[in-house]
Amino acid sequence: MERAGKDDVRPRSTAIDFNVEALDLVEIIGPPELMARDFMSPYVWREADGRFGIMLRAVPKDPSTAADTGLAWSGWSEDGGRFAMLDAPSIIPGPGAEDIGGIEDPTVIRLNDGYAVYYTGVRADRAHGQMFYARGPSLDRLEKAGVALAASETMGNTKEATVERTQSGEWRLFFEYAFGDASRIGLATGRDVAGPWTFRPSPFMPREDSWDNWHLSTGPLLMDDPEMPVMFYNGATRDARWRIGWIAFSADCLAVVDRGIMPLVVPPPSDDRAATDIAFAASCVSVGGQVWLYYSLEDKKLARALVRRS
Repeated sequence: MERAGKDDVRPRSTAIDFNVEALDLVEIIGPPELMARDFMSPYVWREADGRFGIMLRAVPKDPSTAADTGLAWSGWSEDGGRFAMLDAPSIIPGPGAEDIGGIEDPTVIRLNDGYAVYYTGVRADRAHGQMFYARGPSLDRLEKAGVALAASETMGNTKEATVERTQSGEWRLFFEYAFGDASRIGLATGRDVAGPWTFRPSPFMPREDSWDNWHLSTGPLLMDDPEMPVMFYNGATRDARWRIGWIAFSADCLAVVDRGIMPLVVPPPSDDRAATDIAFAASCVSVGGQVWLYYSLEDKKLARALVRRS
């Protein structure tokens, strides 16, 4: 899958850029079982009635002694900043061996008849995972539908789905995969939200001597301009200091037309020596010309950034 050679950027007559205007933490309110955990991977979307939905990964505070690496838990908000969560998780590990170790990285697609969810299922050894698919009429009635994108020798640990539909009706699936000792971003296209998928060349690669010189992982697509989709992607150095950047594509997402030089979101300094140096984007919502970018900090708390195009 390591086929995207140069990270060439096609010249454009109009340059773009993005600026962060505000940052705040996202508040989660829920049952004791949920509140005893940390939070990652906040996938947020907007319903037709104006409510904000969220599905997140609820992570054990001490993974070394926990029975799982995560649960997928859902909730609702009126303002997109404070979410009241359901009484029980939406997707739990097992009973099959392929995802008995944990549920991670949920991505929600709103359909006419309900919801589709891509998620990472982890085996009991926690060393191997791959992308799975669930579907249902509501967030509390999801049924697992099997493997969505299998891991392989050349693409290990398929995860972190970003799924969008093109103007022509074709679906795009961006995903993270393991390539040697690094993370890369893959792309596949299909005629249905559940595939089957046809692999395309990797859309872009790490940059030498930059903040994203080793690892890359998918982030959400901003589709305000369908002729130039923008991904708020995750990049890191070899020691896994993750930051959030942006990259703009042609309408078919097969060519890069612009890419930010500096990271858009950097984790703030922490007094906790054990804190991980990570900001990791999961979703974005466009509301009235404003873009809210949702991400996790330190692999344990959720935040959002107000982003404007300039």
